[in-house]
Amino acid sequence: MSEAPASTVSYKPQITFDDFVKLDLRVAKVVKAENHPDADRLLKLQVDDGSGTPRQICAGIRDQYTPEDILGKLIVIVANLAPRTIRGEESRGMLMAASSAEKGAEERKVIVISPMSDIEPGSIVS
Repeated sequence: MSEAPASTVSYKPQITFDDFVKLDLRVAKVVKAENHPDADRLLKLQVDDGSGTPRQICAGIRDQYTPEDILGKLIVIVANLAPRTIRGEESRGMLMAASSAEKGAEERKVIVISPMSDIEPGSIVS
């Protein structure tokens, strides 16, 4: 019997359940999308997160999506991530996406995480 090949998948360090529940994952609807003015790989998104206050998120998905592709879509965001300025634009959250390879890989597919059915912006993801 031959030995199974070693996995090439690398994982981040294990966290506790208490660490996981600190994340506030929410459904948001992209209400405006445009290319980031100072970054070739970023889209600047305005999203409705159910709070009644528009939220801007800068996302590194421009190689895979155009503003028209993502406009009107429901996405999953990390809502309680501390704000960060990225190339002069404030980003207040992070869009969740799956990727087929690490950042910088020659061939990398990125897929935005989206609910399978319609649900209201602000809905909790758990």
